Amino acid sequence: MTEQTNAELLAAISTAAQELARHLPPLSDEQVAAPSRLPGWSRGHVLAHVAGVSTAMARQVEFAARGETVELYDGGVDGRNQAIERGALRSAAEHRAVLAREIGQAIERFTALDDAGWSAAISYRGGVVRDGAEALWRELVIHLSDLDIGVDADAWPPAFSDHLFGFLSARVPDGLRLRLQPLGHIPRTIGNGPRTVAVNGMATDIAAWLAGRHPSLGSLRADADADGVALPVLLPWPSAMSPQ
Repeated sequence: MTEQTNAELLAAISTAAQELARHLPPLSDEQVAAPSRLPGWSRGHVLAHVAGVSTAMARQVEFAARGETVELYDGGVDGRNQAIERGALRSAAEHRAVLAREIGQAIERFTALDDAGWSAAISYRGGVVRDGAEALWRELVIHLSDLDIGVDADAWPPAFSDHLFGFLSARVPDGLRLRLQPLGHIPRTIGNGPRTVAVNGMATDIAAWLAGRHPSLGSLRADADADGVALPVLLPWPSAMSPQ
């Protein structure tokens, strides 16, 4: 699949933000405090994390525009974790307000970029501003599913599944090659090991599995040398921060 333009990526981020905002109003304070699909995290933890990532990415863009880089989170990993724990205690109304403000600010920063700005260096993964935008897109889409409020991976747009196929190729273990064969889509090979395992199923299920989430349609099947095999154990998510 052809890589999205910067404008298309920005539109995808805006759509993901709108979807998150659309599903939050019905949540009560009690529902926000209830467990999410991420072990040990309430829905409040997930929402605080998304707000924190949005703040962090807006800051990355702000410094990049000045030709500077700054650590992803104010206070590093400890600062990130403390902010999530504090933020998790917000009321449902407070979560909605903070998310609207922080996501909105991040989108405004990305919207103001010219072509050169998208290629400016940031500290996140030693990359550029576009990498930060793609990270925000992943956080908005995946964590909406993690909230366990009726939005599963089968709602992920085709472009997002395709993006995850590339980004999460880093999870393929050494010595293994995965031939992804999503139904109705062009097959894609990730990894470069001598042993090949074919993974068949819906594109969103394959993407969810690669992302460490439960496939919502349950259609995955793995084959090697014409025999059915178990799905391979993947390497950790390609980031120093967890969960992602």
